[in-house]
Amino acid sequence: MGNIMSVSFAPECTDAKLEYDECFNKWYTDKFLQGKSIQNECTELWENYITCVNTALATHNIKPMLDKAQKENPFKDGKIDESKK
Repeated sequence: MGNIMSVSFAPECTDAKLEYDECFNKWYTDKFLQGKSIQNECTELWENYITCVNTALATHNIKPMLDKAQKENPFKDGKIDESKK
């Protein structure tokens, strides 16, 4: 199945990830780098993949832990808020 970067952490999401990756790589190479488009044409596929990932996170009870960690140590301006330590 290719290299490790081609699979999703959730096996049930791998097909959606591969579909998005293929679309994005084609758009990026054929359009973005050629100056023909700056609008990512693969956003619907990305949304499908993210929905699958979020469902898997919830199913495996990982999402509540991530939410708690984010609440306890939020990012501030793209960085970890050191005042929370």
